[in-house]
Amino acid sequence: MRKGGTDGMLSVVVPAYNEGKMIAKTARVIASVLDEAEIVHEIIFVDDGSRDETWSEIERASHEIAFVRGVHFSRNFGKEAAMFAGLEAARGECCAVMDCDLQHPPQKLPEMFALWQEGYQVVNGVKADRGKESAAHGFAARTFYKLMSRAAKIDMSRSSDFKLMDRQVVDTLLSLKERKTFFRALVDWVGYRSVDVPFYVEERCEGASHFSTSALVRYAVSNISSFSVAPMQIVTVIGCVFLLGAAVLGVQTLYNWFNGSAADGFTTVIMLILLVGSIQMISLGIIGYYIAQIYMEGKGRPRYLVDDVCGDEKAQLK
Repeated sequence: MRKGGTDGMLSVVVPAYNEGKMIAKTARVIASVLDEAEIVHEIIFVDDGSRDETWSEIERASHEIAFVRGVHFSRNFGKEAAMFAGLEAARGECCAVMDCDLQHPPQKLPEMFALWQEGYQVVNGVKADRGKESAAHGFAARTFYKLMSRAAKIDMSRSSDFKLMDRQVVDTLLSLKERKTFFRALVDWVGYRSVDVPFYVEERCEGASHFSTSALVRYAVSNISSFSVAPMQIVTVIGCVFLLGAAVLGVQTLYNWFNGSAADGFTTVIMLILLVGSIQMISLGIIGYYIAQIYMEGKGRPRYLVDDVCGDEKAQLK
C-alpha cells in the first residue's frame, strides 16, 4: 500500500457550491453505482462556502450513509481549492474527482476503476460533447481551452476535472507548493501512465450552472496566469513588432525629410501615440497581474481554511 492510501478503496471527491438540492441524490447515485460494482469506496463532499443548505445536507448524508464524509470551508475559496481539500482528506488507494451536479456520469466510475486496476495511474474523463450550453458560454469555453492548449502545450480541448488517479499521483499533486493551481493541467503536467475515457455531459438534474460566462473568463485569466507565462511572452512579441514598425517609420520619415517632402500635421503622430500608449498600458497590466500573483504566493497563505468536518474520520481533519 502506498503512502496515505487504504488498499482497494476508491475515494470520490465531490466539490459543492450551493448544491443543497443535489447532495442527497448525488450521494445515492454514486453509492448505488459503486455498490453494484462491488467497489469499496468513500464519498467526500467539500462545501466551498455555500450560502444555501449544502452543508446541512452533507451532514445529514454523513449520518445516514456511513461512508459519506464532509469538509466545510470557512468561506468560498473556489473549486480548485475544494478539489485539493478533498484529495487531502481522501483515504483511498485511488481517488476520483467529479462534479456534484451529476454532469460527470457516475456510471463511468467502474470502468475508470477497472482501468486503474490494469495499471493506469491517471484515467481522464474526456468530453465526447459539451452538452447543452449557451452560444456565448460555448464560445468562451472553446476560446479559453484553445488559448490554454497553446500556452501550456497541453491538449485541453476535451479535458475535464472528471478524473480517477492513483494514490501516487494524488500524493505528488498534494506535494506541490503553489497556492494558485489548475487541477486538470497539473494532472497532465505531473505525467504518469494515463488513459482517456470518453463521456457525454449529462444535463443538470436540479437548478442552473453556477459557472457563468463571466466566471469562466475569471477562471481563464487565473489559470492561464498560474500555469503559463505566455501572456508575458506576448508582451515581448508585441514590443518587437512595434520596434520593427518604428524603425520602418523612422527610416521613411528621415527619407521624406531629406527630400523635403515631410508631411505636415500631427494626425498620424497622435494616432501612433495613442496606439503605443494603449499597448503599453495593457502590457503593464499583464506584468502587474503576474507581480500580484507572485505577491500572493509569497504570503504563504493556505489554499483554504476548514471550518468544520463531518463523517467517520472527523478527528483526522481537525
